[in-house]
Amino acid sequence: MTQGENILTVKNLEARFDGEEILKNLSFSVNKGDVLAIVGPNGAGKSVLFRALLGLIPYSGKIEWAKGLRVGYVPQKIAIDRELPLSTEEFLKFKEKDEARIISVLKSVGIGSEHKNNPEHHVRHLKQHVLSQRLGWLSGGQMQRVLIAWALLDNPDVLLFDEPTAGIDVSGEETIYNLLKKLHGGRNMTMLLISHDLNIVYKYANNVLCLNKEMICYGTPSTALDTESLTKLYGGEAGIYKHEH
Repeated sequence: MTQGENILTVKNLEARFDGEEILKNLSFSVNKGDVLAIVGPNGAGKSVLFRALLGLIPYSGKIEWAKGLRVGYVPQKIAIDRELPLSTEEFLKFKEKDEARIISVLKSVGIGSEHKNNPEHHVRHLKQHVLSQRLGWLSGGQMQRVLIAWALLDNPDVLLFDEPTAGIDVSGEETIYNLLKKLHGGRNMTMLLISHDLNIVYKYANNVLCLNKEMICYGTPSTALDTESLTKLYGGEAGIYKHEH
């Protein structure tokens, strides 16, 4: 599969819950190597779109992925009880038994990166402070990276991120998005991400889908996110979503 080749086609997608229309007549496509951001207000159907793309909910219309494509998903967050006696290592070993591969993937998502210049110390840090740690005791940023590592263990061609920085402080947000940029560049990975921050969309995405139950705009951020589209998405609050250069 070559760069720029179409890998996802969505046509006339509709989804309903309890008789309420959540997605209406939605059509778009994604090419290999794209970073597509999905933006819109709360209740716009962004997470519902992801569930439909993953085949988790009933829908009408067409969703067609390229054959043989591996699709990974990173949820916004998962609720883990602090007292749950499950370590990070045990969690990751549900998917991958090879500890060396787990450590390699954790390194790739930047966990313990402050020790990266000393490989032995880096591995020891991962084993003592991450793998042996209870999953519920991880910080928000660490947990997000572990969830990304979980998805990467499947060697996906496409990653879906549902607000990858929800609940993370501002400095941590920038770091997570830099990680996504690194994964995109290093692995030539196609990404679909739901984001609430249009500055992030302008910085990292090459295409944007504006969604409010139906498509409001679609295209490059610089052309699609005009004043009219932002007003349709966010109403009178559109001004606060304008980006800064």
